[in-house]
Amino acid sequence: MAEHFDSDILEQVDEGLKEPDMYRVLLLNDDYTTQDFVVEVLVSIFHKQPVDATRIMMDVHKKGRGIVGLYPFDIASTKVKQVKDLASLREFPLKCVMEQA
Repeated sequence: MAEHFDSDILEQVDEGLKEPDMYRVLLLNDDYTTQDFVVEVLVSIFHKQPVDATRIMMDVHKKGRGIVGLYPFDIASTKVKQVKDLASLREFPLKCVMEQA
């Protein structure tokens, strides 16, 4: 028996799917958090390579903020919480925020 796919059904399914809204996750500079800790956060939480983590850390240091990445809402909010929790545990005031892209 030959399979038959109805293109109208496939088009209806495709129309129902939409890309999730994306959010930028940013780290904000402060006068107390060490550069080493920022790199550690970028490597451990965001899985950045050390060279990329160092570049982002320098953006935070020089520009006051650095874009870590673009994520769907759930992932972005989880990453922000993980940074907040680790920074608090290590007694650093590092701020991590998200904004809609």
